[in-house]
Amino acid sequence: MTLPSEPSSTPNKPDALTAAGIDPTAMQLIDDPDFDNNRWFPTWRAYKGNLDVDPVGINEYLPPSKSILLGIQHTFAMFGATVLAPLLMGFDANLAILMSGICTVMFFIITGGRMPSYLGSSFAFIGPVIAVTAYAGMGFNSGLDVALGGIMVCGIIYSLVGLLVMKTGTGWIESLMPPIVTGAIVMIIGLNLAPVTIQGVSANQFDAWMATLTVLLISAVAVFTTGMLRRLLLLVGLILSYIAYFVMTNILGFGIPIDFSTIQSAAWFGLPTIYTPRFELSAIILIAPVAFILIAENLGHFKAVEGMTKARVTPYMGRAFLADGLATTFSAGFGSTGVTTYAENIGVMAVTKVYSTTIFVIAGLVAIILGLSPKFGAVIQTIPLALLGGASIVVFGLITIAGAKIWIDNHIDFSKNSNLIIAAVTVIMGAGNFSLKLGEFDLGGIGTATLAAIVLNALFNLKKD
Repeated sequence: MTLPSEPSSTPNKPDALTAAGIDPTAMQLIDDPDFDNNRWFPTWRAYKGNLDVDPVGINEYLPPSKSILLGIQHTFAMFGATVLAPLLMGFDANLAILMSGICTVMFFIITGGRMPSYLGSSFAFIGPVIAVTAYAGMGFNSGLDVALGGIMVCGIIYSLVGLLVMKTGTGWIESLMPPIVTGAIVMIIGLNLAPVTIQGVSANQFDAWMATLTVLLISAVAVFTTGMLRRLLLLVGLILSYIAYFVMTNILGFGIPIDFSTIQSAAWFGLPTIYTPRFELSAIILIAPVAFILIAENLGHFKAVEGMTKARVTPYMGRAFLADGLATTFSAGFGSTGVTTYAENIGVMAVTKVYSTTIFVIAGLVAIILGLSPKFGAVIQTIPLALLGGASIVVFGLITIAGAKIWIDNHIDFSKNSNLIIAAVTVIMGAGNFSLKLGEFDLGGIGTATLAAIVLNALFNLKKD
């Protein structure tokens, strides 16, 4: 499969790095030896390391049994958010699950398997969609078709940006977003989601204690187990906490018991309802600019991946933008939400150190099965929100620490006031969800903080040392 390829990005020069407060010797990213204009996919090789200590590389693969378990874990990690986002917008949750699986496989193919990532429902669309459709927050969204038209145009714009990056290279993006900026952006992705997660498990003390138990069980698996069991910390931790919740509620009578009636009434197989988009200029104007929030969000995700894997994935950023844009357009074309790379899965990679992109193909296929099986989907939806919230606390915390790790790995010099100000302002804006509006368009906390980081970095670079 031969497709147009973007030029390789030029490594930063030592003097530029020094001026940015970065130790040049810290830049130890491994260039991809397979990168050339005629090879779309990498050369795959079997993993030969020790699972207890050695990471699994992007172009390495594990035996099928281990790959399937790790893929299922990624699906579980993203499930809560992928279901929650469509529910908040009045979309079909089962269709969103199906589309997330298909779009993840699309992402793998379009990026050539070079970028480990899962595509799930994007929360960036919630505000604009509710504004466009005047959705009341419960049941089916009667203005769904108009919102879908705006989401499709957003996806097209995003795809065009991806093509531009493929044509011009990523040097201009890297100059706008050096490690001090990307570390802050990655950090605020986790911090910005923290208040919602905590509020979700604080409705009552029983839920709070069950969320805490989930955190403890996941943490225990992460620290006290070895090998494959440690890699499956989220999946094993959730299963153990689910069993504990069932005993506490359905058997001992504490809290709200798990309701299994929806499983009995659900069909084994069935296609979700498809919806047709309708294009209205007013909706397009409000929803289409979300493309730039997705770009900023995904830049942080990709830089986090690069920091974790120590592999240079930046040259494939154009492919990733194109893939995400096309996937968003495709998803909305069938009646579902826009999609984005998922921070939850970055958190999973951070703790498991399994970066193989083949795992995400399996995760996508698992999501497709879920989307095509109302009964299987009903089983997953019985997972109490308290348990998903507990898992989210771990995952979002890992994302936050991944941002700090970018600073540490790049030896960011915090004796420089410029670095201090960029980090301080960005983190507080993002954590506090400080949001600016451009007309009717709300940048959101992450978008505002990202814009602040980029602008501050550009201004400080004008100063001559």
